[in-house]
Amino acid sequence: MSTVESVFSWPTRVYWEDTDAGGLVYHAQYLAFLERARTEWVRALGYGQDGLRRDHGLLFVVAGMQIGFLKPARLDDALEVTVELRRCRRASLIFAQTVRRGEETLISAEVRVAAVDAEHLRPCAIPAALLAQLQAQEVQAGRDG
Repeated sequence: MSTVESVFSWPTRVYWEDTDAGGLVYHAQYLAFLERARTEWVRALGYGQDGLRRDHGLLFVVAGMQIGFLKPARLDDALEVTVELRRCRRASLIFAQTVRRGEETLISAEVRVAAVDAEHLRPCAIPAALLAQLQAQEVQAGRDG
């Protein structure tokens, strides 16, 4: 597993399908942006989601989310979606994420992800070697990357 910058950033653009009738990003679409960025963060570490399932018998599922909608994104906006791993425990991860347009923060979110056994979908411990690699990615709140 590799390491990534302390604040991982994934670019995306707002397409017609992401917007409502007024040309603003539909609120539920931000969840997809956040999910895709977390998936790309895992990929940048050297694992695809399927690799975690296949190699570790593990899936990560969203268990909770707090999200603040600060400003709207619009059709054709170029966005950056950030991912910071704030806490890694034996069976869960806490991420801080933002959606930005340039210097403006549009969305701020805290996402709690649980590790589950891929076969039975029950909570499980993250394997020790993978846990150590993930813990090495933790970013402390307030610390610059």
